[in-house]
Amino acid sequence: MKSHLNTLFVTTQGAYLSKDGEVLVAKVEGETRLKVPMHMLESVVCFGQVSCSPFLMGAAADRGIAISFLSLYGKFLARVQGPVSGNVLLRREQYRIADDRFRCAKIATAIVTAKIANGRRALQRARLLQSDSRKREELEKAINQLAGAATQLGSGHDLDSIRGHEGEAASTYFSVLDHLIRTKDPKLRFTKRSRRPPEDPVNALLSFFYTLLVSDVSGALESVGLDPQVGFLHRDRPGRPSLSLDIMEEFRAFLCDRLVLTMVNRGQVKGTDFKLGETGGVIMKDKLRGDVLAAYQERKKKEIRHPFLNEKMTVGMMIHIQARLLARHIRGDLDNYPPFLWR
Repeated sequence: MKSHLNTLFVTTQGAYLSKDGEVLVAKVEGETRLKVPMHMLESVVCFGQVSCSPFLMGAAADRGIAISFLSLYGKFLARVQGPVSGNVLLRREQYRIADDRFRCAKIATAIVTAKIANGRRALQRARLLQSDSRKREELEKAINQLAGAATQLGSGHDLDSIRGHEGEAASTYFSVLDHLIRTKDPKLRFTKRSRRPPEDPVNALLSFFYTLLVSDVSGALESVGLDPQVGFLHRDRPGRPSLSLDIMEEFRAFLCDRLVLTMVNRGQVKGTDFKLGETGGVIMKDKLRGDVLAAYQERKKKEIRHPFLNEKMTVGMMIHIQARLLARHIRGDLDNYPPFLWR
């Protein structure tokens, strides 16, 4: 069992990270701002103009601590990772499955089924709290459409068909996402999903959380010896962590979307916390970015019961468990891959 340790997020521009014995030291303009024992870390995520000493990167690689570099606005740039754990036989089998459309479709079906079920669960919870009859009817319609999409997946399809059903289900889900937003702030409304660049504050939050989740999933997959670049649902593309994007689908509604809605509905986020970036997209101001990172870390510490193992664990640990379950299926220890289903 992997210990669920901490992720260090570094957002202060001009920060320099170095190693002092067994301690990670963060300095800004030569002044020490933070010291963290390295045995307490599982990853470090650097935003914007943050640099690291070669000695720190080497020590982190030896200890299995991944260091990720993102732009100031959350775009993934690079990742420093030590030697891959696990064995070559596991990865070879992963590649064989990825090249076998039938076996690939079997795993992809499980992942998309979980994504649809978890999105449907989020809408069901929102419907119970919705007082507006029109919005409640639209939520009910979307819930039924998602149920139908999940049923169609169960009958077995090829990869192109599975991707088509996934796309239609995502469109249905996002078409009513605004009904889950209770704030009266006109700047915090949601009309459609936009990514590059995000066109409104809610999309900016969603994209930022998805980037954090992809980084966590990639680390979990690496830790069990799987290749994050070779997926089953998402097509291979240079530089894209397709398998990380696959597993992320199971957690979108439960972790990221839910956290965005919580922060918006509780008034922790305001329209004035955003600004227009140089590329024309909406981005977070520095203070909100720090609040968002703290909220993400806190949510990962929450305990829930794993639907397959029936054991209590943190949300952050759940991501690692799904990577382990996928590895067990690929090795042949499990007949099917059991995706994460939100109860």
